[in-house]
Amino acid sequence: MRIDILTVVPELLESPLAHSIVGRARKKGVVEINVWNIRKYGIGPHLSVDDYCYGGDAGMVMMVEPVEKMIEELRAERTYDEVIYLSPDGELLTQPVANELSLKENIILLCGHYKGIDHRIREHLVTREISVGDYVVSGGEIPAALLADAIVRLLPGAITDETSALSDSFQDGLLSPPVYTRPADYKGWKVPEVLLSGNPKRIRAWQDEQALLRTKQLRPGLLEEKPAENNTKSLD
Repeated sequence: MRIDILTVVPELLESPLAHSIVGRARKKGVVEINVWNIRKYGIGPHLSVDDYCYGGDAGMVMMVEPVEKMIEELRAERTYDEVIYLSPDGELLTQPVANELSLKENIILLCGHYKGIDHRIREHLVTREISVGDYVVSGGEIPAALLADAIVRLLPGAITDETSALSDSFQDGLLSPPVYTRPADYKGWKVPEVLLSGNPKRIRAWQDEQALLRTKQLRPGLLEEKPAENNTKSLD
């Protein structure tokens, strides 16, 4: 898989993409991630990428030309499945969205900055818009790093034990059950006995029960979204 990230502040993406699962996946060749500075096509001697907002509103807006030229340079070399703009009014990033995007071959992530991007970019160049939550941050770089991480960890070979990602929260529409490690007893704080039983059937039943219980307590809205046929257990 290849992910190309377009930004005016590439430095913000250096550390998040160089370490942990994403960094190891890049070194192993599981994913190719490239960060491109939109200022390559900036206008004038100062390589400007933004200008004043029509209509007199406060804040600067990213211009069409630098973004369009950067995207077209990349498109000249390969076909992209998606050109994604990280936007607070896009569709909410969920685990199913990450699962879907992990099956793509080539995607572009466009990071907005300042007041945002000229809307014509969204109309003519962007194929999809994704939000990481109902709040505003200074730019799309952190959301892009977050989205890239959510995608890359699902790719075969990114995680040593590939089954681990399948048991993450939200994969089955529920939160994950509690997890424990050694020692089994720390200052009287004990690991649930069932996890020490060595009985896979009992352990799985306990994990299913705990996942449903935690979801009901902490994120009941997930149960409302979950198809009825897959939500057969009851805690009543």
